[in-house]
Amino acid sequence: MKPAHLPNCESDAHDSGRPDSPYSSNDFEAGARLFRALGDESRLRLLEYLSRGEACVSEIAEKSGEGLSTVSQRLRILRMDGLVSRRREGKHLFYRLTDHHIEELIRNGLEHIGE
Repeated sequence: MKPAHLPNCESDAHDSGRPDSPYSSNDFEAGARLFRALGDESRLRLLEYLSRGEACVSEIAEKSGEGLSTVSQRLRILRMDGLVSRRREGKHLFYRLTDHHIEELIRNGLEHIGE
């Protein structure tokens, strides 16, 4: 029995012709992880910094005013979520965004806030 406050209609009355979602459950789970990673202000600042180019961990720590271990921990989380990749050059670790989609997502989100 439907609650009294809901309209009495049949499910086929709402066929809008809208196609089913092209995304799988795995896609939605991965998307939720992506947005959780972006939901932290410090990680978002770090990603925005990397959207302007590859950077060494020590450079990121210096620019952010945070310790190496703090920055490294954030980068580890972002790497596990597939948002950044790294390369080693001698004793230095350089990080960059994994692809242009991440850069666009960050830019679009921050521009949206400005509107």
